[in-house]
Amino acid sequence: MELKDLKGLIKLITETDITEFDLENDEEKIHIKRGSEKEIIQMTAPAAVVQPAPVVAASAPAAVAPTTVDSAPQQSKYDAIPSPIVGSFYRKPSPDAEPFCKVGDIVDAGQVLCLVEAMKLFNEIEAEFKCKIIEVVKEDGAPVEYGETLFLVEKL
Repeated sequence: MELKDLKGLIKLITETDITEFDLENDEEKIHIKRGSEKEIIQMTAPAAVVQPAPVVAASAPAAVAPTTVDSAPQQSKYDAIPSPIVGSFYRKPSPDAEPFCKVGDIVDAGQVLCLVEAMKLFNEIEAEFKCKIIEVVKEDGAPVEYGETLFLVEKL
């Protein structure tokens, strides 16, 4: 492969969502990877909640979902909006902007509630139904796991 072809391939990859590319034939092998390998898996805070929970409640439910033990009465009354991906939770489109929504706001279906950054891509999380924001569960900039509750809402 000529240098101009390689440069064109790199440019094409950087202009798309592709993070890794492999090309192999009889004469050459090319591997292009972009972005860092940052992956947030550590869950220090929930581990601290798991320790005292078995003393008060059954150990199986506390170990499986420690965050639901504290908010179980609220979650039976309200609907949870979970994170669809692993990443970092952001309430605002930029550091100096207003949050997408606040407690007490009524949001329509399709309205952006927050951003979850995953692998340097900002994913808009939208309301799937008209609702009232009851509680913002996560702090701005906090890491979130798949399925972890971001908002408690009341369907309207």
